[in-house]
Formats: sequence, C-alpha cells, structure tokens
Amino acid sequence: MKFRDIILVIIIGLLLHLLQIKTYKMKKVLFTVLVATSLFACKSSTETKPAFNLEDAKKEIAEMNKRFEDAVLNSDSVAMVNLYTDDAKWMNPNAPSVIGKQALTSELSKLLNAGIGSAKLNTTDVWGDENFVTEEGNYVLNAKDGSQMDIGKYIVLWKRVDGKLMFFRDMFSSDLPAAPVK
Repeated sequence: MKFRDIILVIIIGLLLHLLQIKTYKMKKVLFTVLVATSLFACKSSTETKPAFNLEDAKKEIAEMNKRFEDAVLNSDSVAMVNLYTDDAKWMNPNAPSVIGKQALTSELSKLLNAGIGSAKLNTTDVWGDENFVTEEGNYVLNAKDGSQMDIGKYIVLWKRVDGKLMFFRDMFSSDLPAAPVK
C-alpha cells in the first residue's frame, strides 16, 4: 500500500469519526486536521527526473564512437567489446549474429588481425528515449596501409546501462558491390 493510499484511508476514517462526534469544538479540531492531511495527501510525492535530452544523447554517442574508432586504431578488441552490453548482438553481413561479449571479443580479434587499421563512423540521425537510442550512420574502414577496405551504413541501438549508453544491437552492411557468385 502506498503512502498516499494510507493517508486517504486515514482521511476517510476521520470523516466517519467526525460524523459521530457531538461537540462543536472537537469537530472543528478534527476538521482542521482533516483539511491539513488532505492537502498533504494531494501533494505529489513523485520525484521529477530530468527530461530526456536528445542533444546530450548525441554527444554521448559521439564520445562512444570516438572510443570505438580509437580501439580499432589500436587493434584493441577488448576496449571495443567493453563498449557493448553483456547481452549485445552484433549483426555483420553474410554471417550469423554474434551474441554476447565472449563471442564478440573473438570475432573482433579476427577482424582486427585481418588487417583493419582504422574506422571512421559518421552519425546521420539519432532518435529515442532515456533508455534506448537508435543511431543511423555510415562508416569507412581502412587497412593498416591506409587503403580503403569498405564503405557502408549502420544502425546501432544503444541501451542505457548504469547511467551510460552502450552498444546493444549493432548492424551494418557494405555499399560495395557483392562479390560475384561462381
């Protein structure tokens, strides 16, 4: 039972008691207590939390994307994986989804060891609420020698965990033509 409900029960009890009291002075005292309690009960007891600010979310995503780019530049799969939630799902093209941090660490290590030297993420749109934010963007992947390996687009669903946004769902696809089928 909530505090507000308890106060309302007390008010109803006082009203019933007030109806049974015969003396004017006692009725006046109980009526005053009743009014004061009613006003207190009607006052909102909910905390006001700050409103969701999309601009702040965009800045937070930009910071996280910079950390991602730095991790790629340093070939640091562990730093990359630490940007993801424990239950993350990474959905790369032409392969099954990679689920969870352990599997993701292995997969990202393979990609970094395959010669990816840098990544550039460019956010084009962001929308959402305080718990989940969706980011749409495009990317460029370069080899360690600086040559372009891939260019494409992505969608990331960010999830707020312990107050910070983290990669929750990450899906991307190349803009380059598919390899010919033989």
